[in-house]
This record gives sequence, structure tokens and C-alpha cells, in this order.
Amino acid sequence: MINMSHFKYHVFFCTNQRNDGSACCEDHGAAALRAYAKQKLKEMGQQIPDKVRINTAGCLDRCAAGPVLVVYPDAVWYSYVDKEDIDEIFDKHLIRGERVQRLLLED
Repeated sequence: MINMSHFKYHVFFCTNQRNDGSACCEDHGAAALRAYAKQKLKEMGQQIPDKVRINTAGCLDRCAAGPVLVVYPDAVWYSYVDKEDIDEIFDKHLIRGERVQRLLLED
């Protein structure tokens, strides 16, 4: 069987900035926290058992809950506030395969 995916997880950070003053993830520093996640991934290297890709996304249409990210292929949505939340998502979801219940974004 051929593995069709180079990465086990794709983490999409909404970094959308709206110019009309309405809610958006970038109002909460989403781009800076995405950059933090990308650097953290690079520093952790082999500590993460599977390949992970940190991606920038445009609007994920969950602006009121922002900032938000989604982990695929699990389709798990998180709302986060700071580096500690990103660290917890790395530790629990990307390394141990567990959902971070307190950060889950419900429909």
C-alpha cells in the first residue's frame, strides 16, 4: 500500500485580517502565534513522532471564536489564546494523538 500523504497532520492557522473592523483572527495575534508554532515544530524535530506541516489559511469562517486553527486529517478545531495553548496542542494532539478538550471549538 502506498502512503499518499507526506505529512500525518496539517495544522491550518487562520491569519485573516479584515479591514472593515469586524472580528478576525489576526486581531488576536494569529500570525505571530502561527510563527511561534512553526518555530516550535522546527526546534522539536524528532520529538514529534510523525511529520507535521504548519500552514497559513485565509478566513476559516469562525471569526467570532478566533483565533482558530484546525488539525487535519482529524478535522479538529481549536480556539487558542497564547503560546501555552499552542504548546498544549503540540503535546497532546500532535505528539500523543489526544484532543485538547478545553480548547475544542464546538459547532
